[in-house]
Amino acid sequence: MTTIGSEKSAGAQRDSVATGRVLRVGPLKPSLMEALAANYDALVLPDGDDRADFLALHGESITAAVTSGRTGVDAQLMAELPNLGAIVHFGVGYDTTDVDAAVERGIGVSNTPDVLTDCVADLAIGLLIDTVRQVSYNDRYVREGRWVSEGNTQLARQVTGMRVGIIGLGRIGGAIADRLNGFRCPISYHNRNEIDGSPYTYAATPKALAGGVDVLIVAASGGAGTRHLVDREVLDALGPQGYLINVARGSVVDEDALVETLSGGGLAGAGLDVFAGEPLVPDALLGLDNVVLLPHVGSATVETRAAMQALTLQNLDQFLADGTLTTPVTR
Repeated sequence: MTTIGSEKSAGAQRDSVATGRVLRVGPLKPSLMEALAANYDALVLPDGDDRADFLALHGESITAAVTSGRTGVDAQLMAELPNLGAIVHFGVGYDTTDVDAAVERGIGVSNTPDVLTDCVADLAIGLLIDTVRQVSYNDRYVREGRWVSEGNTQLARQVTGMRVGIIGLGRIGGAIADRLNGFRCPISYHNRNEIDGSPYTYAATPKALAGGVDVLIVAASGGAGTRHLVDREVLDALGPQGYLINVARGSVVDEDALVETLSGGGLAGAGLDVFAGEPLVPDALLGLDNVVLLPHVGSATVETRAAMQALTLQNLDQFLADGTLTTPVTR
């Protein structure tokens, strides 16, 4: 396992950062943007026609970029920042950053793991309960006066004891499994490799996992390696009595196949916090009562976002001080 950016010597990074500038790439949490401007005199990468002139003027002076998983830093931008030494991500995701290009250029990459694990796991359980017990649907039913005019809604399903499959039994997936133990749910999982000593049942493929569970929870990291890992075959294996919960990245699920499957009754329901083309959500999903839609809020609590900001700035401070990162991404 190699730390991204380890190819560049620490000494070379220290020489580079001594006179370098910080660049903000894309929108971030308002308080983080304020801190970068006030405490680091950070530049802001413009969009549109001004970008080329900005990079021609400032590109060589920039040694650290702060961004998020929603924006990232691609290979072209790295090429226009010849002295870039670190890409610091606010958030656990970094799939929008070209990490292979970063490795080739000796650029360190960091994210904010662990601090959002509990928050995302909590939301996954909330989405599961909401979707299976039809909480949001029943709330709308009451608000629209339909309880009075139409009577009781149809019966929902029980969460306790449901067979749950988790795609991606990492930090977040493991925390989800811990919570589901309290619901007495038999748990199985799929990773690229089986986890030694895991108490849960391993499935060699996503399709095999989906075929043996009532609920499939997606908690895998994004990126090219997991794109459409949950495809039409997996959804068909989950079947018309199955539920899909996605708190990972929209790219992990074939969204077109998901829309068609849900619209045609091929799934019992879905709880989605992420989408392929955020913030755009397929119109077909908006009218489905068996789907719960959230605007990517897995880590959106006061406590977690504050911890993410603190770790982001810790990574930046450490890089500016000695050329290393607190929580480097590894591969």
